Amino acid sequence: MCGITGFFNRENAAELTLRALHILADRGKDGAGAAGNEWVEYADVPENLALPRDINIIGHTLHSMVNFTRQPLVYEGRFASNCEIYNWKELAETFRIDASNDSDMLVRLIEQRLHDDNVNTSDPTAVMQNISGTLDMLRGVYAFVYWREGVVYIARDIIGLKPLWYSLSEGFAFTSEKKALKATGYTDIKELNPREILAYGIQSGTVDRYTRNFFSISPQHEGTFEQMTEQVQQLLENAVNIRFPDEPFGILFSGGLDSTILAYMCKKLGKIPGKDFKCYSAGLKDVQEPPDIEYAKKVAESLGLELVVYQIDLEQVEEYLKTVVPLVEDTNVPKVGVALTMYTACKAAKEDGMRVMFSGSGADELFAGYDRHKRSTDISRDCYADILKIYEKNTYRDDVVSMYNNIEMRVPYLDKRFVEYGLKIPPEFKINGEENKLILRRVGERLGIPAEFTRRKKQAAQYGSRFDKAIDKLTRRTGYDTKTVYLKQFYEYPNLKLGVLFSSGKDSNYAMYIMQQQNYAIECLITIKSINPDSYMFHTPNIGLAQLQAESMGIPLIEQITQGEKETELEDLKKAILRAKQEFGIEGVVTGALYSNYQRERIERICDELGLKVFSPLWHIDQEKEMKQLLALGFRFIFSSVAAYGLNSKWVGRIITENDIARLVKLNEKIGLNVAGEGGEFESFVIDAPMYKKKIEIRELEVIELDEYTAKVAITDAVLVDKTEE
Repeated sequence: MCGITGFFNRENAAELTLRALHILADRGKDGAGAAGNEWVEYADVPENLALPRDINIIGHTLHSMVNFTRQPLVYEGRFASNCEIYNWKELAETFRIDASNDSDMLVRLIEQRLHDDNVNTSDPTAVMQNISGTLDMLRGVYAFVYWREGVVYIARDIIGLKPLWYSLSEGFAFTSEKKALKATGYTDIKELNPREILAYGIQSGTVDRYTRNFFSISPQHEGTFEQMTEQVQQLLENAVNIRFPDEPFGILFSGGLDSTILAYMCKKLGKIPGKDFKCYSAGLKDVQEPPDIEYAKKVAESLGLELVVYQIDLEQVEEYLKTVVPLVEDTNVPKVGVALTMYTACKAAKEDGMRVMFSGSGADELFAGYDRHKRSTDISRDCYADILKIYEKNTYRDDVVSMYNNIEMRVPYLDKRFVEYGLKIPPEFKINGEENKLILRRVGERLGIPAEFTRRKKQAAQYGSRFDKAIDKLTRRTGYDTKTVYLKQFYEYPNLKLGVLFSSGKDSNYAMYIMQQQNYAIECLITIKSINPDSYMFHTPNIGLAQLQAESMGIPLIEQITQGEKETELEDLKKAILRAKQEFGIEGVVTGALYSNYQRERIERICDELGLKVFSPLWHIDQEKEMKQLLALGFRFIFSSVAAYGLNSKWVGRIITENDIARLVKLNEKIGLNVAGEGGEFESFVIDAPMYKKKIEIRELEVIELDEYTAKVAITDAVLVDKTEE
């Protein structure tokens, strides 16, 4: 698609714009442009732009798919976009707009509606509200800047398929890719929340935000399984149909359900000139063929699909990683493994001259396709959360990898209408005890895809391609301790700066450890000290000793007192998180949530309001697995309270062992007790962990037995000691 950037209230805005456009050059090779308040310049490449000295400039790199229209566009305001609006011709006809392409239609539509609705254009909030209504009409993906009357507006599509990053640390700056802001000297960089429109006042230097409405999971659709299957099929066929380009295209193809349905639909719907396509599969060249390539070949032969297989050996994997890891700006192992698979397939498609690829991304999130969904207590809520946060996990990776290869990625499963319908499908039509994506598998059957392929239980892309195995081999061959440490040689920066919601218990400690191991920078701990011992949100036993744990790790601790009243205590949590953002520049928050939707939803809502990402690495982890992993990694903890049948005062105040976990497993089998205490059966306190520089020695504690099955400990004396001391 395209790249956009802008710098405001910066003396060297011209220099910064050219530097950013150079970084964004792969996003658009068909031209470059820039504009100030009273001028606009175009060139074939960024290097040939002759920019006047100015303090406010927007820039653009062009990937032309529909008519050749240079940007920035200049009407009543200045406009630059990275967009693909699939219903732009219908909107142009409806509103009688003579537009050359989708970007041209969008800016004219914005301005026309501002006029028609008599909007006070000197009021940023009124303008943002009107723009939001305009965006609700669009079917497609976009990120854009609209600069008018001294105010700069930026927005992106509601799911967040098109990226947009910004910084307010020096004036105001934004770019399509985070690395472009880094290259221009910015460090305090935020990703624009897709549910927000941001307005920057150039003269005042102030920022206003407008929150757009997201999708809903209620009311659930009524009807039979077959009725809803038919509707899903029709909506998906429409989403595929409107995304057909006017030239040959590719499909990222793994032989799994999602990509097989897309490919077969394309074959059925695309029997007209110019709708030819090829399927592309990528994997490791090894002794044994990767599972995804094996299945891709079977499916392609059975359904009559043209397949291109692209395999690379171990040495090529390492060469590709030198490009992929800096490209995605992340050393998270699963994310890099998926990116490597996509990069390899896109590279093959680029060599064939493809400029558009279809992807099956989003189907797992929408239809409960992950293994963790099998342990979910609220499928609808989890699918909603997955779609809400997909921009944080997947879409930026996919966008930068495809655009590096000058390929536009189109994602039918994340079509707005399709998502809106899919989120309201009853959970029992998505997953049961044995199988996931039930309704999507039925769509495949209705299309005529053999059951061998519709029932396949597919591995994640990094495993199906065997690229995770390749990274593991390279790690061991080069002598690195872990895959993350191996990948860090290609990208030295931490992934993000995070704060940890820290309770002193095992879950928050373990969640923090996992994020550290994935190369995230832990800037501070955030502890809420509730006066109410029965708080709905917060851990209370021995919470004051979180300070000792923070000291052991050498990490600053933010403490916030709350009365612990239900719901109102969330305001205190928000104050603490905001303080962490202001004092330590955190970009996200880590939680130790396992299964509590009550806690997770409220934390996510607060972080959404503050523009922060949320990481819950333990979400829906197998509870027995978690407990065993903790001990295997060197975590040492006690139960600080128990409150469940089968437990008593003998469980508190002593270090938990493997034998104790075995006993908890038996209690789970017998009475359903949660092995990790997720049902409130027990609270824990960590005395040692891999990230502790010193361990905690409890010198005095009091066991308080409340009844036969309820007890707690009050730790009255604890100190830090060297780990070598016995």
